[in-house]
Amino acid sequence: MLLVGCASAYGYMLAFYQVPDALAHAITSITDNPIMVLLLINLMLLVAGMIMDMAALILICTPIFLPLATQFGMDPIQFGMVLMMNLGLGLCTPPVGSCLFVGCAIGGVKIEKAVMTIWPFYLAILTALMLTTYVPAISLTLPNLVFGGG
Repeated sequence: MLLVGCASAYGYMLAFYQVPDALAHAITSITDNPIMVLLLINLMLLVAGMIMDMAALILICTPIFLPLATQFGMDPIQFGMVLMMNLGLGLCTPPVGSCLFVGCAIGGVKIEKAVMTIWPFYLAILTALMLTTYVPAISLTLPNLVFGGG
C-alpha cells in the first residue's frame, strides 16, 4: 500500500508540473508519425516495466501516456491492453524481472537457463503486443460487441 500511495503522489506531482504535456511535446518534436509515436510509447513502457513494479507504473504511466496515445488515435481500452502487455512482459524480462526471479527460485532453475528457454515466448508476446497496438480491431472487437462501443 505504501508503494501505491507513493506512486499516486508521484503521479499527482507529474500532473501538477505538466510532465505529460512536456513528454507529448518531446515525442511529437521527434516525429508526428502515429506509428512511430506508438512504438516509442511501447518502448518506454517496456523499459519502465523492466525496472519498476507493475502497480506503481500503472498509476504513474497512465496519466502520462494515455493523453498522448488518444491524441494519436488509440482507444483508451486499447491503450489499457497495451499498457498491461508491456508491463507484464517487463515483469518477466531481466535485469529486474521480479516474476522471472521468483519463478526460477521456486523451480530451482538458473535464470540464464530460463531466459534462454523462454525466448520464443518473448517473441510471441511481442508479436501480440504489436498486433494489439497497430490493429485496433484485435483489442476492441470483444468490448464493442459486449458494450456496444462505437
